[in-house]
Amino acid sequence: MARVISTPVHLISLGCARNEVDSEELAGRLAAGGFALVDDPDDAEAIVVNTCGFIDAAKKDSIDTLLDAADHKAGASRTRAVIAVGCLAERYGRELAESLPEADAVLGFDAYPQIAEKLQWILDGGQVEAHAPRDRRSLLPVTPVARPARAAQVSVPGHAIPGHGWIPRHRLATGASAPLKIASGCDRRCAFCAIPFFRGSYLSRPIEEVVAEARWLVEGGVREVVLVSENSSAYGKDLGTNLEQLLAGLNAVDGLDWIRVSYLQPAEVRPSLMEAMLGLDRVVPYFDLPFQHASAPVLRRMRRFGDADSFLGLIGRIRAARPDAGIRSNVITGFPGETEADVAVLADFLASARLDAVGVFGYSDEEGTEGATLPGKVEPTMIDERVDRLATLVDEVSAQRAADRVGERTQVLIEAVAEDGTGSGRSAHQGPETDGGTTLDPADNDLVTGTLAWGTVTATDGVDLVVELEG
Repeated sequence: MARVISTPVHLISLGCARNEVDSEELAGRLAAGGFALVDDPDDAEAIVVNTCGFIDAAKKDSIDTLLDAADHKAGASRTRAVIAVGCLAERYGRELAESLPEADAVLGFDAYPQIAEKLQWILDGGQVEAHAPRDRRSLLPVTPVARPARAAQVSVPGHAIPGHGWIPRHRLATGASAPLKIASGCDRRCAFCAIPFFRGSYLSRPIEEVVAEARWLVEGGVREVVLVSENSSAYGKDLGTNLEQLLAGLNAVDGLDWIRVSYLQPAEVRPSLMEAMLGLDRVVPYFDLPFQHASAPVLRRMRRFGDADSFLGLIGRIRAARPDAGIRSNVITGFPGETEADVAVLADFLASARLDAVGVFGYSDEEGTEGATLPGKVEPTMIDERVDRLATLVDEVSAQRAADRVGERTQVLIEAVAEDGTGSGRSAHQGPETDGGTTLDPADNDLVTGTLAWGTVTATDGVDLVVELEG
């Protein structure tokens, strides 16, 4: 019997953790379709770039990566095709293909189920028509509970055909932590965000499907899952369930030590959800709350809820129940109509909130959003100045919050061990990549990557901690 030789393909993943899961789905589909995933582009006959299309900086990074891949193809390499997929490809489709002829194909989400067949067709010399963008909110019913019945007719990354189980992933990253998608899309209409247009309406994955995927991740050595979606607190509204029930199901997965929830809408953190997040033993006390601003007038123009007092009240309730809880957020400055008084309200809030980590972003118009049409634009130089001012404040306050943890007993996920025996990882209140890290003094312990250990915080450096492990 003739030996089948798999075609090598290199996949580049850009953007957020949700895109990382999508990339691993694509990798799984490619592997099942006869392709071999390779780490080195020099070994690949095709390069697939999973792009990000959220903000200008991400778009530029995606285009630069596609151009670099095309340059690689044009050089002395075996690469024969460069394919654009992901959010930028879905959002711009034909426009991207016309402006970037270096890419051999621009494929949207509808192409994902046939990605292996389409890639092989391209490698064989075939042409694929560029994706035609459309408002993906129109693909599912407006009423959330009516969506599951229609889901089989819509290609949604990370979502299997109902009743057919979850889509096997091919992990592109190693380590003890992995993102786990629980839903896709968004029903909110934040004035600065274009995501609902190209990601579509909110669609939850069934609990049993998410739990099955978590078990598979654990079998592969994962100890922490990070639940990702555009709005995790809305989980289950289309299925007649909720995030609390999903967390309970995941909490029963043997071998899973940490469950971390990302992106909770502040207005949707109900008492029962807080109780589940603080009461289930494997759910880390960690709250990712994108406040976006603290001035009520700015928030209303953003089509969001809340104000400084309500946000501080929520933070107070969390810390009253768990003083060690981690709370992170993102804020945007420079939204149309923002005044110096609004910035002062935001600064006062950040100083009072003493959050563990905050991302500070300057506003920029996104085509197709309400924000792009609003009057009262803030000059870019003024936005840059406000970002610098708020980022400096955040650095100081978050460092103070970390310093307050000296003497605190904490659990650490060990992610790397140096030759001298010193380890590094993350404490329970630190999310992957964004919230700082923890250096471990091993004392008399032999540290093992991918395990959990208890210790005491002895020092800090900014938001980073130094922990002495218990003997």
